[in-house]
Amino acid sequence: MSAEFRTFFEDLVPGEVHKFGRYEVKRDEVIDFARAYDPHEFHLSDEAAAQSHFGRLAASGWHTCAMTMRMMVDQMHEKGIASMGGAGVDELRWLAPVYPGDVLRVESELLEKRRSRSRPEMGLIRRRNTVFNQENRAVMSFLVTGMIGLRDPSAPMDE
Repeated sequence: MSAEFRTFFEDLVPGEVHKFGRYEVKRDEVIDFARAYDPHEFHLSDEAAAQSHFGRLAASGWHTCAMTMRMMVDQMHEKGIASMGGAGVDELRWLAPVYPGDVLRVESELLEKRRSRSRPEMGLIRRRNTVFNQENRAVMSFLVTGMIGLRDPSAPMDE
């Protein structure tokens, strides 16, 4: 593992909750993302959005995922977490619309961790991530399985 890493699998404690991030949703980003990846009219046009159940221009749920990923990676870099990538996402839920002008943040709870049996240099973690807007309203939640490097891959595995 690189010397830039300061937080390894061994340092992570199930039950810990981390609160982080601040991402202001910008109107031009909502439209640019929608134009490229999710061109529903209610993500592209104020007029169309006003006639939809959203009532106004709303960000794509996939854009919300991308903004969240940005906050998560920034947090990993800030904390020096020895991330080796992700193994999957489960139970993704878009709980409330995200609008231009919203300010998003993340709360992440470490649910469990275990050493990889096939890859001694890594452990697997499971987190519940919830994204909130500036009104503390949950707008998205998901479970993620991540791969985290070990400080000492030669240490014996707990049985």
